[in-house]
Amino acid sequence: MRSLCAMLVALWLCGLPACAQRIEVTVPGDKPLNGHLILIIARRAQPEPRMQLSEDYESAQGFGVDVENLPPGKPIVVDAATFGYPRRSLADLEAGDYFVQAVFNLYEQFHLASGKDVWLPPDRGEGQKWNRKPGNPFNTPVKLHFDPKSRATLKLTLDQTVPAIEGTDADPAVIAARSPAAKWLKYMRFRSEKLSAFWGRDMYLGAWVLLPDGFDEHPDAKYPLVVYQDHYHAASGPAFSAVPPDPAHAQGRRDGGDAAYRLYQDWTTGRLPRVILLYVQNANPYYDDSYAVDSANVGPYGAAINDELIPAIEAKYRGIGQGWARATYGGSTGGWEAAATQIFYPDRYNGAYAACPDPVDFHAYQNANLYDWTNAFYLKGDFEEISVSADRKPDGTVIATMPGEYAYEYVLGTHGRSTEQWDIWQAVFSPAGPDGYPAEVIQPMTGAIDKKTLAYWHDHYDLTAILKRDWATLGPKLEGKLHFAVGDGDTYFLNNAVHLLQNQLEATTAPHSDATFQYGPGMPHCYTGGPPEYTMQQNNANWTQRVLPLMTEHMRKTAPPGADVQSWRY
Repeated sequence: MRSLCAMLVALWLCGLPACAQRIEVTVPGDKPLNGHLILIIARRAQPEPRMQLSEDYESAQGFGVDVENLPPGKPIVVDAATFGYPRRSLADLEAGDYFVQAVFNLYEQFHLASGKDVWLPPDRGEGQKWNRKPGNPFNTPVKLHFDPKSRATLKLTLDQTVPAIEGTDADPAVIAARSPAAKWLKYMRFRSEKLSAFWGRDMYLGAWVLLPDGFDEHPDAKYPLVVYQDHYHAASGPAFSAVPPDPAHAQGRRDGGDAAYRLYQDWTTGRLPRVILLYVQNANPYYDDSYAVDSANVGPYGAAINDELIPAIEAKYRGIGQGWARATYGGSTGGWEAAATQIFYPDRYNGAYAACPDPVDFHAYQNANLYDWTNAFYLKGDFEEISVSADRKPDGTVIATMPGEYAYEYVLGTHGRSTEQWDIWQAVFSPAGPDGYPAEVIQPMTGAIDKKTLAYWHDHYDLTAILKRDWATLGPKLEGKLHFAVGDGDTYFLNNAVHLLQNQLEATTAPHSDATFQYGPGMPHCYTGGPPEYTMQQNNANWTQRVLPLMTEHMRKTAPPGADVQSWRY
């Protein structure tokens, strides 16, 4: 259907002579080619065009082409029928000189436990970044003159390959061992049986562990576990940026002006509660993060993390290993994960601090109301139609729209394979479609909302709806455990869903929810709460120092009789 539509669009856009110019891209090799070509056309030489494609109004021009079993040496064609963003067609570009570059995102075939075979881009240690994924072919940018009325064919050869990750990011275990903080910083590469069975190949989680000061000196102590939720980081993630580059730095920075140094000092001198701090790397074929829940498309990451990895970490590093002695926190993706982890595993965690969480209520899916609208892209009146805003500045200036962002992701990959934000939500929240790829909740060309798929989302991942439906059993288990913070100028309108969640929780009874909410007036995305007199930067810089004492004090007060609340408080 789409190929026919593309042909009709191409014929409608232009007369054949006007659309004669096209671009042929060749990927050298001796094997059939499978993956997705991304061609970028930019007006500026720097940064490289592959780094200029973005979801907002400042983006370079991009075009995407799926490739399946292409014979070696056969060129990939980009012409007027090829879908583009921000302009939809080559025919829409003005004649002129441009800097042109292409990247071929290589796919591999996964044989899923469901029996479906799907082609997806595996993560190669870079955190699902197509433009710097090791092994992907690309070309050195070239300056070309493009004229939509020309009959000439422009040609590119992708004769470069993104190199393997080298240096300090190459081997996390080596990073940990060589770090000046090696006494506290540990790394584990963990093979998950559950994920390996789902994906039909060996699948691993990376675990960065920060041990408390005095760990070696107190061999009888056992510790609470705090899980920091965040996007993939090749090294140890921002929660572990306390590690100074060398001992001289640690001794030399006495002004307290560096957040990493302050956290390092607080952690290693006993000014913070003594806990095991865990950050999990869980990049996957759909995104740089799994959202830490079980998913029909992404796999059983909730079970892999909570049933397999965490028990292994607690067994190796003397964790208490009980729900009253665990907590979690994170922002954005990590904010949703922190809240979902606490809600989906209410007995296994004793506190969640969720900052600027991804949509917790699909009445506010960023700025779209999936339940009450039929189209997520446009607000339509009798005589007017306007695009739904997607991103904004804190002052309200719109910098991206829903149709634009979906077009951007479609250029990067079809069937939900862009490895970007809208597609990972769809991959996590949707059932698998008949072809093995995530079922579409929003049609990427038109914005039409699939209500059948949405019903699955509602029942499985709408946190507000789940809390409302299951409050009789969840409510008593969540007392004192839920804490939210978000800026009321959130870049992605995420504050709207948090307000809806608060409204629902304030209406609860038996028990009445005691969840806390903090809003930052005019604050953009990634606001973490804190003293109102502080700037956003000040609050974010000491977020770990603020929440750890709150977490451990709550643990101590709610620990069951006879629990170990003392051995870790030396």
